[in-house]
Amino acid sequence: MIHLRRSFVAATVGIALGLAGAAYAQTAPANASAAAAGAYTIDASHTAVIARVPHGNFSYEIFRFGGVAGQLTWNPANASANQLDVTIQTASIQTPVEGFAAELQGARFLNTAQFPQATFTSTAFRQIDATHAEVDGTLTLKGVANAVTFHVELIGAGPGQRGGAVIGYHATTRINNADYSFPGFIRGESEIVVDGEFNRQ
Repeated sequence: MIHLRRSFVAATVGIALGLAGAAYAQTAPANASAAAAGAYTIDASHTAVIARVPHGNFSYEIFRFGGVAGQLTWNPANASANQLDVTIQTASIQTPVEGFAAELQGARFLNTAQFPQATFTSTAFRQIDATHAEVDGTLTLKGVANAVTFHVELIGAGPGQRGGAVIGYHATTRINNADYSFPGFIRGESEIVVDGEFNRQ
């Protein structure tokens, strides 16, 4: 009898959690129109900025930046009216290689003392379909400003778990390493990957 009761309780809890998860999933459809228009800010606790940098001809080294902030002016009915401004603290770079983050902050690489921030300012939004868009803008890194295009996939939009509108996304772009005076062994292109969320103010 005790075993049956425990099984029943476990099953009930499992069903309840499943229904709760399903209910939340239904509130975050992958459709840009589900997010209300307005001013949004980056949720730094749920945002990762990753740089995939060539490591010789063997692989990519993965670096993560923790200090990110930004504002999004969002209008789902008129993509051309959207505006995005993002700031990254370059000294927030993280790497699994012990001691390497401090070296990357130095003048040979990011020169964070002279260039403490990298920025992205959008110049155009182009909506491709309900879940994909391209965002043109100016990326400034180490004082060098270049035009880039982020390819953006909408992951989910709508009311969040704690109320308020949320936009979740995955975005990628590529930069030419030669543009930023990195050491000669850092060749080719690096990929910038951003996974994150915006919360409506």
